[in-house]
Amino acid sequence: MLAAIAGALMFYTVLPIPNRWGADFRAIARWGPVVGLLIGALLVALDWGLGAIAVPPLSRAVVVVLGWVAVTGGLHLDGVMDTADGLAVVDPQRRLAVMADSRTGAFGAIAGMTVLLMKVAALADLMAIAAGPGRLLILLLVPLMGRWGQVLAIARYRYLRAQGKGALHKRDSGGLWDLRLGTGVAIAIAAAYAGMVPGGWPLAVALVGGGGAIAIVVAAWLNRRFGGHTGDTYGATVEWTETLLLLAMVPLAAAATP
Repeated sequence: MLAAIAGALMFYTVLPIPNRWGADFRAIARWGPVVGLLIGALLVALDWGLGAIAVPPLSRAVVVVLGWVAVTGGLHLDGVMDTADGLAVVDPQRRLAVMADSRTGAFGAIAGMTVLLMKVAALADLMAIAAGPGRLLILLLVPLMGRWGQVLAIARYRYLRAQGKGALHKRDSGGLWDLRLGTGVAIAIAAAYAGMVPGGWPLAVALVGGGGAIAIVVAAWLNRRFGGHTGDTYGATVEWTETLLLLAMVPLAAAATP
């Protein structure tokens, strides 16, 4: 288990991993939600630290989002941009070739900036209106649910490339059974929050249920447009699930704030 977690951390983040842990890259996708939980914990710590020194909400949101990108090495954001460039191509037969090009086109740049701006705006709003454990739960679970969406895309849809970073995910996939770990962890955390925070169950249910619904829609939409998935669309599934879930939490947090 330690080797599998080490492999997932090495693949999905830039965090330094001790060599003595070893690294097993087989079936690492199922551990993606656990990696997301760790990323969420780092975001919570960063948010708390910046709040402790009275950094204003907008500036704090910018730093948290930059930290979010930095800890993943921009892996999933790159998928957003490549996917957008592929979608911009009218001929479906050329889409994979365009996505494999290391150069970023105009549509890719616009998509990447859109994701970053939407995340910053949503987080700034949440920091301004949602204090305490509610905002921390959102930061903790949103990265987890984004990677839950990736596991779903891997398990549910065919892989379009013979090679590529995403090929090992599909090859070692255990199918929909791989969703058990991420689902169980998300439900356990949400249930613990709802049990400890009076009136906390609507937020907990919305995060897990809403995150799952958004991930299902995003993965299905990308599959419909491409006829399957690639490593790039896996990354796009993560980022768009995170972004849309963050945005969805803003009105809910506003309604729950006295």
